[in-house]
This record gives sequence, structure tokens and C-alpha cells, in this order.
Amino acid sequence: MSAVPLGSSESAAPLKRVAVILAGGTGTRVGLALPKQLITVAGKPIIEHTIATFQASPVVDEIIVMMAPGHLDAVRSIVRSGSYGKVSAIHEGAGTRSDTTRAALDAVAGTLPDGEDCHVLLHDAVRPLVSHSIIEANVEALRTYDAVDTAIPSADTVIRVAGEAPVIAEVPPRADLRRGQTPQSFRLSVLRRAYEIAASDPEFTATDDCTVVLRYLPDVPIAVVNGAERNLKVTEPIDIHIADKLFQLASTDTSPIDDAGLRAALEGRTMAVFGASYGIGEAIAAQAEGFGAHVHRFSRSGSGTHVESRAEVAAARDVALETTGRIDFVVNAAGVLPRGELHELSEEAVFHATEVNYLAPVWIAQAFGEALLASRGSMLLFTSSSYTRGRAGYALYSSAKAGVVNLTQAVAAEWAERGARINCVNPERTATPMRSAAFGEEPPESLLEADVVARRSLEVMVSDLTGQVVDVRRNQLVP
Repeated sequence: MSAVPLGSSESAAPLKRVAVILAGGTGTRVGLALPKQLITVAGKPIIEHTIATFQASPVVDEIIVMMAPGHLDAVRSIVRSGSYGKVSAIHEGAGTRSDTTRAALDAVAGTLPDGEDCHVLLHDAVRPLVSHSIIEANVEALRTYDAVDTAIPSADTVIRVAGEAPVIAEVPPRADLRRGQTPQSFRLSVLRRAYEIAASDPEFTATDDCTVVLRYLPDVPIAVVNGAERNLKVTEPIDIHIADKLFQLASTDTSPIDDAGLRAALEGRTMAVFGASYGIGEAIAAQAEGFGAHVHRFSRSGSGTHVESRAEVAAARDVALETTGRIDFVVNAAGVLPRGELHELSEEAVFHATEVNYLAPVWIAQAFGEALLASRGSMLLFTSSSYTRGRAGYALYSSAKAGVVNLTQAVAAEWAERGARINCVNPERTATPMRSAAFGEEPPESLLEADVVARRSLEVMVSDLTGQVVDVRRNQLVP
């Protein structure tokens, strides 16, 4: 079948577009007991990130998931708990990638009236960072071509080897080489025909679907659209950590929410803020009140609340619930910053720093968890750039902040199915009384304003993000 030219009936009446999420693999290379597509990254299973992107795409009409045998219930649970109305079917994958694709094509064809065709976008479930622009580029190319691949240039020189040694047999020109990604997109009838021909070839092997069309329907041109480096495939253990960091960067790059959006999200809602007497906590409380939220301020100096006390945190929860009978947002901005070499710190200082910086977030998550689950609300914690690497003189602070990040990610996974969210903001150096007490006067231009961090914190809280560490930097934000 030849390409459909622009201006044909295809342009007047586009074919239905079905995204097929290929999740049939078991992920043995990542070294975990569950399939890699179910590993949690940035607060959600990898496959959920992928489904969510196609769900949100305006150019995708329907989604079919091909899942590893024995794990269909996990996907059903994800689809049931999320807003994924485009998912029309969840089927078992087969033994190989090609067998899974073949089963998916039969499933798609079975939903169409006799003689009707459609477009299919085949995408690896473990490429959770696929962008809307890549999806749209595939769909646009399908207006002209019956087969489309997604690829990126190779930054590395690629060699072909031969022999048992092996030795270099060829060094192809790098300018001609691309690294294949997904989606790979087709007119359904074209890809089904290619697989029908392939079925009669006893030597048939293929690791992707464009190869099948190229080999068995050589007269069908295959267009190539640009992918992206961040559209990586989670295959090896290191990829999990890379993907998590990329989601963190993506969350930092999300568009700011305007005043009208924040008012719509906050007005009439109940918020509890710990550490609300000064700095970032006070700024969050003041801004939330300005957008119409009912804010309960808790602090040692203001309400006499000690965040390191589980009983006092529970009492604060009860106070917040008494007003409106619900809690929608919880913020913990309380903290202490002890300085000094570890061997110099007293037992009292060690216990106090650990209780305030780490145990307090634990008590708050425990105390407010049920209320947030009931309201499908959001919790916000704070970390520091020192969480990525312990620093001399800040051992207690750095280690506690690393613990807060892990706590955020773990609780996000526990709450995800019931819709509550928890994130962690990582601001650059910020002008707060706590910082001034620890470091003295610093050049104002080197510090973020607490109001700037507070604004971004509100945007994170009302967003759909969960389980993420969101950086706040001077060069990325405007107050």
C-alpha cells in the first residue's frame, strides 16, 4: 500500500488513532522481582506515566495496553484509580516483542467494522518520558506516510564487528545513523500485511516493527521523525535513577500557575502549615490566605506546637479538622540547621536535629494521612541541595534531608492509589531567619526571596505531581 498523499480523503476524515502500550516484558535486567514497567518512578509506576501521557494527548483517540502475563490486575488497578478513560482494553502480551505486537494488531482490528482501517502508535511502556510533541509528530507524518519511526542522531561512533575476537569490520558514517525509539506508527492494514508475510518466513526475527515493514514491504517508505534524548527506555538499573531525575527536572520546568488558577484551587480549602511563624512557612500561609484558603498556622513561637512531638502534631490535626471537617493541604516548613563537625555535637543537639528535621515529617504524614486521603489532598515537605551529597559541617542536616526525600517517594507510592499527593521542594539558598542565624548576613542578590519559594510551593501543592523533588532556582522563576 502506498503512502496517503496530503489533500486526500485522509486529510478530510482522519483515521482513528489507537495508541498501543507494549508492556509485555518482565524486566529481568533491572534485577527486580516485578516487571520494570511497574517500578515506581517519581511517585507512580512507570507504565502509569506512559498511559497518562497518551491519555492527555489530544491526537490519540484510544489506548490498548499489552501487559506481561500475570500482571494485568496491576494495570487494571492503575486504570481504575486514575482518569484514563481512553484505555479500552488490557490484554496479555506474548512471548516476544513481535508476538505481542501481532496480538495487539489483532485486538485493534477486532474492534473495527469490516473494511475500516485506523492508525496505530506502538510505544514501549518503559519509555515514560515521551513528549506530546513526539506523539504529534508521528500523527502528522501519518498524514503522508503509512509507516513512521521515531529516532535520534547517534552522538557515539557506531562500529560493526565480526569474528570471535571480535574485530572491527566496518565503521558506518555517523551522519547516516540514528538510534531508534518509539512510538513507531503505522496504518493498521500495512503493518498487519507485513506480519502476514513475515509469518511465512522461517527465518523471521525482528526487534521492532519498522524492521518488519522494511523487510517484507520494501516498497512502503518509512518516515523518520525526531525523538529526544529524554525519551529513554528503562532497561538497566541505572535507567531507573536517570528517569527519576529527568522527571524531577520536568517538574521544575512545568508552567507556573496564574493567580486565577491558584485561587480556584485554594479558595475555601483547609491548609495546615507547620513552621508558619517566619520564613518560607509564613510566606506560604500568607499567600494561601490571600487566595482564599482557611489556613491553620502551627509553630513553636506562635501556637506553642512542637513538631517533634507526635502528640502535639496530632492535636494540631484535630484543631484543623474542627473548622471545616476536612484538610486539603499540609505543609511542613519547620527545621533547624545545626552546624559543626559531627564529633563536636552534643547528644542533645543530635536528638533535637533528628527529631525536628526527620521525625517531624514522619509524625505529620502519619497524623494527617487519613485526612489527606479522604480529600485527595496534598502534602509538601522541604529538602535541601545537601540531600544529594553529605557535606562536612552539616552531617545531621544533610542526612535528614536525604531521609525526607526518601520518605516523600515512599509515601507517594503508598498514597497514589487513593489519590493523595506528596512532594518535596528543594529551594536554592533562601533568605530566611534560620539561614541568617546560621550564616550571618549574605549578599541579597545571592539568595531567593521566601515569597518566591512560597509561590512555587503553592503551585506544586495544587498540581498533579506526586513523589517528586522540585528544584526552585533563581534563574528559573519570577516572583
